[in-house]
Amino acid sequence: MHLPRALLSGMITLVTVTGLAVSSSSAADRGHARTREAMEALVEQDGAPGVLAQVEDGAGVWVGSTGTGDYTRERPRLAHDRFRIGSVTKPFLATVLLQLESEGRLRLDDPVARWLPGLRLGAYGGTTGGRPHGVTLRQLLGHTSGIPDYTSDPALRADYFSPRFLTHRWTTHTPERLVARGLSRPPLFPPGADWSYSNTNYLLVGMVIESVTGHSYATEVENRVLRPLKLRDTSLPGTSSRIPGQHGREYSTLFAPGAHPPVRDVTSLNPSLAGASGEMISSDRDLVRFVRALVTGKLLPPRQLAEMRTTRSADATDRYGLGLAERTLPCGVTVWGHDGTIHGSTTAVFTTPDGTHTAAFNVNGDWSVDTRGLVEAEFCD
Repeated sequence: MHLPRALLSGMITLVTVTGLAVSSSSAADRGHARTREAMEALVEQDGAPGVLAQVEDGAGVWVGSTGTGDYTRERPRLAHDRFRIGSVTKPFLATVLLQLESEGRLRLDDPVARWLPGLRLGAYGGTTGGRPHGVTLRQLLGHTSGIPDYTSDPALRADYFSPRFLTHRWTTHTPERLVARGLSRPPLFPPGADWSYSNTNYLLVGMVIESVTGHSYATEVENRVLRPLKLRDTSLPGTSSRIPGQHGREYSTLFAPGAHPPVRDVTSLNPSLAGASGEMISSDRDLVRFVRALVTGKLLPPRQLAEMRTTRSADATDRYGLGLAERTLPCGVTVWGHDGTIHGSTTAVFTTPDGTHTAAFNVNGDWSVDTRGLVEAEFCD
């Protein structure tokens, strides 16, 4: 799940921020000094709780942390902590759909209606050569469908991107109901005519995977990606509010206005609000392994990987393919990966095209956080 830019356990806890800042690394910084400085700036200047990083390059593995993983217990962020990864879920789903395409079980240019015939997508279509057509699977993966983002629905935003989240955080959502929120609004543009990031697209991708395979998208991700790569820290929690295994706390200001809104512990929440667009939990270690394997062709045949890496402009620095972003940094270096935000957690993972330099970052907060500076510090050093 990627929260709208404009917005950007059992009991809710009001956290008193003490300013604790603890730094650690697996060894000497070994050329990652600028990265550490950028991490510390997020904590000391921007007020982020803590930052965790893992880098794998020609010098080996470097793990760094700064800030706190738990304000109450004064626990630092620890290597191999697990956390919610938000929209970094999307490359996992895209990988599964492209694997299915490589097996001949679907085509990228299939209309979504072929696999979800009960879904009313009548308004989301256009014409080619005078013939009508609908939104395709390719357009879902690449955010060119024109379908609005369900997280921009005013009623949903009022309940989940404000302090009212405290009374709604346990609610279970179905993808069908969330998709309906997106489809209730007019199309942003004809399919394929433009680009607009929409979480609704990936809820539909999850539904298509289930229609094609007869299994949940979670089962397909586990069997096709997590187990082959031995990503033991990574999971799809469904409706479970827990983060399994070793983890710290995750914090949010709940998008409240004002200079110093209260900071809340939101570690425990029902991630079905994000579903296939951003429900997953992982660690820096697993994300580095996943993105490196993906970009270097260990998960997809060459033709499908080429499709994934066929991009169009998304903003001033990023181009977007099929579930994968291409970013050109100010120093001229190009990296591939994804970032994501969900309540209490902000994540980014990127790698060079040959997979020889890969970095994953997590901030256990969702306010005043821009991971672009971390990526630039690491790859432009």
